[in-house]
Amino acid sequence: MLPDISWFDLVFILIAALGAGLIDSMVGGGGLIQVPALFAALPHAPHAELLGTSKLAGIGGTTSAAFRYARNVQIPWRFALPATIAAFFASLAGAVLTTHIPSEFFRPLVPVMLTAVFIYVARRHDFGTHHAPLAADTRAIALAACGGGAIGLYDGFFGPGTGTFLVFFFVRLFALDFLHASASAKVVNIAANASALLTFAATGNVLWLLGFSMMACNIVGSIIGSHLAIRHGSAFVRKVFLMVVSALIAKTAWDALRAWL
Repeated sequence: MLPDISWFDLVFILIAALGAGLIDSMVGGGGLIQVPALFAALPHAPHAELLGTSKLAGIGGTTSAAFRYARNVQIPWRFALPATIAAFFASLAGAVLTTHIPSEFFRPLVPVMLTAVFIYVARRHDFGTHHAPLAADTRAIALAACGGGAIGLYDGFFGPGTGTFLVFFFVRLFALDFLHASASAKVVNIAANASALLTFAATGNVLWLLGFSMMACNIVGSIIGSHLAIRHGSAFVRKVFLMVVSALIAKTAWDALRAWL
């Protein structure tokens, strides 16, 4: 059954889930919309329960976007697969770690890292517009696994901006364009989200009916977003990326300041 929630708040959450799916399918960052909406509409619910519900909703949209990309974009599996496997197990470790170390330890670092990403991408106007992937040698595969593991650990431990960091990772280190990087990020995101969802489900921290209702809206948003990305290409995705990173910087900086005060 649904939690004790008004119809207005329910519609508000479902619209947020649709918007989150749209943004997340292109460049990540859907949690910027979906998670605050859940916390605003259900202020008295346990935090873990809301995060678990968001993971359930998000995994549907991410999977839908990944399948759509796979039909239209050649995903570089030689990089995406090792990153995906590493992210799954690292996210599990991160979810366990967060029960022992307060996430506030990382909170002030996130806007700093995102600002560095924004400045780097904004200054290099050709960044992510050309697709010239590196050769899949042993070093590249190991780098993909290490990077996927590190970001997966972060996703399980804290999470904001995970998809955005993944897109930047694939563009910067493997010379993918934004479209192929976004497609690869979706595959890795599925693994990290599934891992975290398993942890939340095992501890009873998922509102299943609400989560599945949000998932349906998230999938609709992801279909629209991935269609826009595929149709308009890497230059369009780059612009959306910069917009989402700007919003993430503002949101995470405000959260860090509020926690500090």
